Amino acid sequence: MKEIDLAYRTMFAELAQRSLDAQFHADFPLEGRFVTVPVKGREYWYFDLPTPNGDKRSYVGPHSDEEITARVKAHKEIKDNIRERRRMVSSLRRAGLPGPDPFAGDITKALADAGLFQLRAVLIGSVGFGTYAGLLGVRLPSSAMQTGDADFAQDFAIAAGVQDSLPPVLEILRSVDDSFRAVPHPSDQAKVVAFSNSKGYRVEFLTGNRGSDDYTGKPSLMPALGGASAENLRFLDYLIYEPVRTVLLHREGVNVLVPAPERYAVHKLIVASRRVADALGRAKADKDRSQAALLFEALVETRQGDVLADAYEEAWQRGPSWQEGITSSLRRLPDSGKKALAKALGMNADHFDKK
Repeated sequence: MKEIDLAYRTMFAELAQRSLDAQFHADFPLEGRFVTVPVKGREYWYFDLPTPNGDKRSYVGPHSDEEITARVKAHKEIKDNIRERRRMVSSLRRAGLPGPDPFAGDITKALADAGLFQLRAVLIGSVGFGTYAGLLGVRLPSSAMQTGDADFAQDFAIAAGVQDSLPPVLEILRSVDDSFRAVPHPSDQAKVVAFSNSKGYRVEFLTGNRGSDDYTGKPSLMPALGGASAENLRFLDYLIYEPVRTVLLHREGVNVLVPAPERYAVHKLIVASRRVADALGRAKADKDRSQAALLFEALVETRQGDVLADAYEEAWQRGPSWQEGITSSLRRLPDSGKKALAKALGMNADHFDKK
């Protein structure tokens, strides 16, 4: 696996910082002020903007997020140059770093501009996977990033506790393509977790099952998601725990939150083992395992095998169903991925075939 030149890794990191600065500049006008609010024993940043009807309060993020807190403190000094950021995106794309297909990029940007990632939602799936090339500083094949949908996840406790919300999600999506429509959930027609356009492109919202299988397969109303609900999925809480901030190489750069790459890789092992065993399910499972293997290689080659080992061990310790899913996928994992994971765990790759 080939690493990206240091100059481009540096440019990617600078673009990520500038895109977050720019989002702050757009979301929080200079006439407002930041305040801290205690919620269940933790401190959170909120922004009060004066209006004729009193202050309008918006959620900013946890005080413990060092990047957010640094930008709060430097708010008045933040300046933006959209043309320069577009130049940086173009340079990075020409250097071989992947970006999303234009439509997926426009969807993600519209939701980001509406405040989705400010509300701690996470971009998951193949659109998010594409950001790992710049984040890890390696080249990833574009075939591993092709997708016909966009998936976003949010922790239920965050959705219920931030005391803020997006505008109606359907309105946001129709600002990109007016053929989008809501797709009622099959188990509860009053709730919507997905939206689809005339070409079948699907945008879906997901959340964890909160430690109980009683929620699995059912929609939960998410107060922060502009009237949308989210599909409860097992194992998702592991995926979106402590997401990382990065930038999607689209237009002038879109600041997003994505799962930590080591968690994404291990989670893909479990997801692959639970795919439906038809032709489409098998193809998706192969793609899951391919993405997992690529990230295992990238993490080991960029000397992050220790964080991969920690993420693997955490998943393994969660119980028999997790172990069964991991073991099943490891037998079918590309050899390059097996070797990389084995190296991170300090064992021989043959060990996975004996489980």
